[in-house]
Amino acid sequence: MIYSLIKKLGVASAFVMSVTFLAFSQEKASPAKTAEGTINGAKITINYGSPSAKGRDIWGGLVPYDKVWRAGANEATTFETSKDIKVEGENLPAGKYSLFIIPNPNKSTLIFNKQTGQWGTQYDESQDQLKVSISGGESSSYEEQLTYEVLNDGIEIRWAEAKGKVKIE
Repeated sequence: MIYSLIKKLGVASAFVMSVTFLAFSQEKASPAKTAEGTINGAKITINYGSPSAKGRDIWGGLVPYDKVWRAGANEATTFETSKDIKVEGENLPAGKYSLFIIPNPNKSTLIFNKQTGQWGTQYDESQDQLKVSISGGESSSYEEQLTYEVLNDGIEIRWAEAKGKVKIE
């Protein structure tokens, strides 16, 4: 009887471990990603959920123009700098910020907000540290997943057929 009970517990444990392994081994629809780099001695880290286009109309469709967007998927995207920097010529103190974008076909607005840790677009304008305008354009290649890249002179944001660059010094 004890042997039978131990055998049943062993089978049940193996089943639970198998289901858990399968659940964690499947890639999320919008996996968490990190872009890191150094610009003029400041360590820059961007943590974001990277959604896929999946054939959808992204700009002006899934991501409406002229409305605040969380600049990624799931939790609000975060931007962290280890030193004071200038973004598009404007001062941004060292620290961690939520990053939001108000997309527009001509000029988009990039927002560094002092509130962090919120889900999605829980945006409180009174917490804005800095807002800057950035120009966008068409990308030379189609980017299936939202991608941030820290370059020597700023960050580049690419998704679907569009890209934007933010100058940082």
